[in-house]
Amino acid sequence: MLEARHRMDLPPTRSARPTGWIPSGDGAAEPSPDAVLIRRTLAEIAPVADRVTSYFYALVFMGHPEVRELFPVAMDVQRDRLLKALLTAAEHIDDPAVLTPYLRRLGTGHRKYGTVAAHYPAVGEALIGALARYAERTWGPEAEAAWVRAYTAISQTMIDAAAEDEARSPAWWHAEVVSHDLRTPDIAVLTLRPDQPYPFLAGQYTSLETPWWPRVWRHYSFASAPRADGLLSFHVKAVPAGWVSNALVRHARPGDVLRLGPPAGSMVVDHSTDNGMLCLGGGTGIAPIKALIEDVAGHGERRPVEVFFGARSDDDLYDKDTLLGLQRSHPWLSVRPVIGEGMAGQLPHAVGVHGPWRSYDAFISGPPAMIRSGVDALKRIGIPGERIRFDALEELAGVAG
Repeated sequence: MLEARHRMDLPPTRSARPTGWIPSGDGAAEPSPDAVLIRRTLAEIAPVADRVTSYFYALVFMGHPEVRELFPVAMDVQRDRLLKALLTAAEHIDDPAVLTPYLRRLGTGHRKYGTVAAHYPAVGEALIGALARYAERTWGPEAEAAWVRAYTAISQTMIDAAAEDEARSPAWWHAEVVSHDLRTPDIAVLTLRPDQPYPFLAGQYTSLETPWWPRVWRHYSFASAPRADGLLSFHVKAVPAGWVSNALVRHARPGDVLRLGPPAGSMVVDHSTDNGMLCLGGGTGIAPIKALIEDVAGHGERRPVEVFFGARSDDDLYDKDTLLGLQRSHPWLSVRPVIGEGMAGQLPHAVGVHGPWRSYDAFISGPPAMIRSGVDALKRIGIPGERIRFDALEELAGVAG
C-alpha cells in the first residue's frame, strides 16, 4: 500500500480525514469505529502477512502491468517495506499528529520512484482485493468501507505532500563520487558532489541508488554538517547480501554517478536551547553523530557534548582519529570509545556508569537492537522520552543493504 505506487476507482474525496479518536463519556479517548474495524482486519491477516503481500502485488501487476517497471527486479525488500508501512499507518490510524507527518515523508520520498497521483488508486484497489481474500472472518461491507475511507485519506495526504514538494524540489539529485576512502575491508567513506544545491540538516539521512542496481534505494546518514563547498559525505558498511552497500564499498569509484532522494529525519540539534547533548553511535551510526558535532561547532556553541562510540573491536573504530581530533579542538566535546561484543547492551551500560544526564538531550544512531536498548536505558536513568532523538530507519523504510 504505502511503499508501493499505482490505481483504484475510489472517490477523490479531498475532504476525507483520517479516522480519529472520539471522546468517551468520561473524557477518555476511545478508538473510532473505523480504527476498530481496521485493527481487527490487521490482527486476522498478521499470521499470513507474506501471502497477503504477495497476493497484493500479483493484483497490482496483473491489473496494471505498466507499473512493473517502477519496481526493482527482485521484490524481497520491497515486500518487506509494504508490510511495515501498512502496519505503521494502521498503528497510528487514529493519531493524526503522528500519522500525517509520516505519510507526508512517504509521499515526498516516493517521487524518486516516478510515482504520480494516478498510481495511488491502483494500490488501493489491490489492497482491498488482498484484504477481502485473506480477512475472511472480519471482512464485510463495514470493514471495506472503513478501509476505503482510511486509504482515501492516507493517499490524499501523500499526494498533496508530493505536489507541494514538486513545486520546490526535484524528485532526485545526481551526485558524482569525488572520493572513495576504504577505511576497513568493509567500510568506505564516500564524498559526493550533487549536480545542484542539496539542502539538508546535520543528523538527517537520505536514500541512495547506484547504477549497478537500478530502482533499489537504501538509506544512509550524512556524515558531516552542510559544507560551504556543497559536498556530501557518507559512511557505508558492506553487509552480507547487501546489494547497494557492497556496490558502494567494493565497486564505486571517483567519477561514478549516483542518485539521491530527498533528505529526511528528525535527529537534529535544537539550537534554541543550550542543553547538553548525549550522543550514542554504534558502528557506522557514528556518521550522523559526527555531523551533529560539526553542527554545534559551526554555530559557535559551547554546550557540553558527550559522545559514546561503540564497536566490536578497535579496528572497527574506523573514525576514531577524526573524533579524537575534534575533541582536541573543542574543549566542550568528550569522546569515549566502547569496545566489545554485544554492543546493544554494552554501549547503554557504559553511558549509565557516567552522568547524571537528566539535563541532556540524547541522540542515538546505530543498529536497531542498539537503538532499542539505548532508548530503554536512557529512560531508566532519567532522560524523558521526548528528549531522546533517533531515526529508526528499518521501521520506516526497510532494512539497509
